[in-house]
Amino acid sequence: MSKTEEWLHTPHDPRDPNPWLALYLDASGPLADEVKRAWLSDAASRSRQFVLPVVRPLARLSIVLIQLLKILVPNDLTSSRILHRTIVWGMKTFVRPEANWLILRHFHLGSQVLGFIGSNALPGQTLPSHPLKPADINALRDDVFLQHDLNLFNFVINLNRALGGKPIEPPALPDFSMIEQPPLRLQDMPDRWTNFIDLQTAIEVYTPVYQLFLTDNDFWRATNSLQLDEVIGIYAATLLKKPEYLVFLNNKHPLVPLTTLRAGFRLVLHGLSTEMLHALLSRAKAEQQTPS
Repeated sequence: MSKTEEWLHTPHDPRDPNPWLALYLDASGPLADEVKRAWLSDAASRSRQFVLPVVRPLARLSIVLIQLLKILVPNDLTSSRILHRTIVWGMKTFVRPEANWLILRHFHLGSQVLGFIGSNALPGQTLPSHPLKPADINALRDDVFLQHDLNLFNFVINLNRALGGKPIEPPALPDFSMIEQPPLRLQDMPDRWTNFIDLQTAIEVYTPVYQLFLTDNDFWRATNSLQLDEVIGIYAATLLKKPEYLVFLNNKHPLVPLTTLRAGFRLVLHGLSTEMLHALLSRAKAEQQTPS
């Protein structure tokens, strides 16, 4: 039994119920078992319980200080190469296996979701794209984090230009050919004694690092990309004629962008929303393939 999953095997005590077990057994969400176990094991870690409360206020203070610095030297300290190499080193050295696995999955899932919307909203047309499918942590060195943000904005712009102001029309038979589980294995993630930092803490730490090594414009665009969760969700829900899917979105509202201070927390919500939407698309694909 993995130490990270002790909560899953602890006997239930009605006088002291385990909150992680309750969330795991709750079936109201669509997450696959493997994903839910990884997410909750990471959330139940001692790092999230004891390190995150210390790191979060320091990280937010760093964001304020770096913002002041960027007013004086907006572009002098930028280097996407250093940024991505620093993140990769940190992930391989300090971040928990579950968190690394979820981060790598995110790029695959995001590319698949955009592929689904583009293919079904514009049948017969091909939008310019830059799908991201990193095979391992080292592959993230190739500006993957920055490209992920660019992909979201470029997709929304290219899609709506191609639509020419017309609304998205649901297809008679949606194409789910691009929706699949990424070929990533949790057991392949680094798992040394130093790999103890949970997902939320890692993201809080990396947010000011991201801000430091990007231009002020790039960082603001990156944080504003989180507002597109609602937009992408609406596109997918419209194509599937399932407005109830929007219940699983969290970064609302797209026309009211928030400040950068809570970008780390919102980025975690963005990751969960992507997992939820991909799980719903996977469920719809399975239903389509099941004979009636």
